[in-house]
Amino acid sequence: MKKYTVKIDGMMCGMCEAHINDAIRAAFPDAKKVKASHGKRIANFISEEIDENRLREVIDATGYTFVSAESEEFVKKGLFW
Repeated sequence: MKKYTVKIDGMMCGMCEAHINDAIRAAFPDAKKVKASHGKRIANFISEEIDENRLREVIDATGYTFVSAESEEFVKKGLFW
């Protein structure tokens, strides 16, 4: 599992965050802990290895702008992560 941090431009409100969250969940069904923040202009989620080009297509299709994506190995900590 990897933790992904996606930088996104164009989000302005909570509905924008929900739109991004829904798009990521629909495109990557195994994505967990999906959370977007319009203030930080990022979205975070945990998933198996994904194709960055597919992620770019998904974000751009929502009308927002994909800026970049970073990933790091996710290590489960504690009983409830």
